[in-house]
Amino acid sequence: MYISKERLAAQSRTDFDAFMATCPTRQVVSTLGDKWAGLVVNALAGGPKRHGELMRRINGASQKMLTHTLRTLERDGLVSRSVTPTVPMRVDYELTALGRDVLPVLAALKAWSEAHIMEVLEARDSYDAARAMGETPN
Repeated sequence: MYISKERLAAQSRTDFDAFMATCPTRQVVSTLGDKWAGLVVNALAGGPKRHGELMRRINGASQKMLTHTLRTLERDGLVSRSVTPTVPMRVDYELTALGRDVLPVLAALKAWSEAHIMEVLEARDSYDAARAMGETPN
C-alpha cells in the first residue's frame, strides 16, 4: 500500500509501529530483512562497486536478483547509482548516508550469523531428528 509523502509528513514519527499492518515501516523491514539486500549493503561497505564486482562478491545471486535488489535499495535511498558516460558505460553503486547508517545493523547480523552458524545447524539437526522420531522438539 502506497502512502503519500505528504500524509507521512503530517504523521508524527511516534505514530509509526511496524507491528501495525498498515505501517509503511514494514516495507523497510521487509527490504532490509531480505538476504540479498543485507549482503549488498555489506558488500558496499568498502566503497563503490560495479555490478560485476558485486556479482563476484555475492556468490549465488543471479544478475536479475542483484539488479532488482540494487533498484529497491536505490529507491529506498540506501544506495546511489552513478553512471559514467564511457564506452562501455560505467555504472557504480555505493551506500548513501542512509545506507551507511543502517550498515552497522546489517554488518552485526552478518557477523552474528557467521559466528553462530554451527550452533544454528546443530539446533536444526536436533529439531529435525526429533520431528523424524515423532517427538515434539524442545
